Amino acid sequence: MKTKMSPIKYILLAALCFIKPPGGSPADVPIHRSDFLLNTFVDIAIYDSRDESILDGAMALCREYENRFSRTLSGSEVYRLNHREDATGTYPLSDDMTDLLATALYYCERSGGAFDITTEPLSSLWNFSGTSPSVPPAEAIEEARKKVDYKKLRLDGTRSTLTFLDPGTSIDLGAIAKGYIADQLKAYLLDSGVESAMINLGGNVLCVGSRPDGTPFTVGLQKPFADRNETFAQVEVSDLSVVASGVYERHFVEDGKNYHHILDPKTGYPVQNGLISVTIVCDQGYLADGLSTACFVLGMDAAKPLLEKYDAEAVFVDEDKNVYVTSGLMDKFELMKDG
Repeated sequence: MKTKMSPIKYILLAALCFIKPPGGSPADVPIHRSDFLLNTFVDIAIYDSRDESILDGAMALCREYENRFSRTLSGSEVYRLNHREDATGTYPLSDDMTDLLATALYYCERSGGAFDITTEPLSSLWNFSGTSPSVPPAEAIEEARKKVDYKKLRLDGTRSTLTFLDPGTSIDLGAIAKGYIADQLKAYLLDSGVESAMINLGGNVLCVGSRPDGTPFTVGLQKPFADRNETFAQVEVSDLSVVASGVYERHFVEDGKNYHHILDPKTGYPVQNGLISVTIVCDQGYLADGLSTACFVLGMDAAKPLLEKYDAEAVFVDEDKNVYVTSGLMDKFELMKDG
């Protein structure tokens, strides 16, 4: 089976970072642009063009999507929907929002609610991005959890409208928006004549084609709870997306226990299933993004049907420092000797 797990008991895997190729000719050195967008560090590198204006356009497009999909920016489309005047009304959507919501709701259903875009009441309550996050009162968590259910949204794709069926329902697209944006950036680069590039949206990596000489790109897997430059494993990919979800991305420790930002929609608390990280490799950014969250919530065994359905590969890491790699990824995956 494509998704048969092969255990490697050696070292932990974790989040992702962009690895630039060492040395080489000028043709191997990309032009690139970095900025802090989408509440993370964004880096876009182009290998087969020296046209800086393409990078300008890519960053502008990224800002445009941030201003549309952010749940915290007061002028964003998501913010306006969540702070709507009529609690159970119907609201018009932009074409991009309609497209993203249709995709997101599809994966909410396919994952049985393990992936759910209505977790905003919970994510706001836990506030992992705040200066001093703490465990909320159990009563508040239960109250917020009752508001979470993607079935309380009704999307009309033909009319580009979204109806809220419950006054407490609000949306958070953070678990899929970066993947969607990466796909849109790839389309923009291809339209601009670029066929060799890497898009890194805070560890959400999408490779456009391969390197100019036809060899795969190398995406490094970062050591957990460490600086993003500390990598100890790598995967070689061409024209694929690589996305990880883990307990070390946004987290805090209280009374000796680690609380992370991947929340279980059914309990309202951070997922506790023995996993430390899940990395997804597949051909679409939004799919890799959504699957990384859904598979983390589901756990390794329950995630296998999803991986098979969408022809995706994965790396699972558990608390006992066991690493499980799907068989289709084994020939592209390598642990560094000094990891």
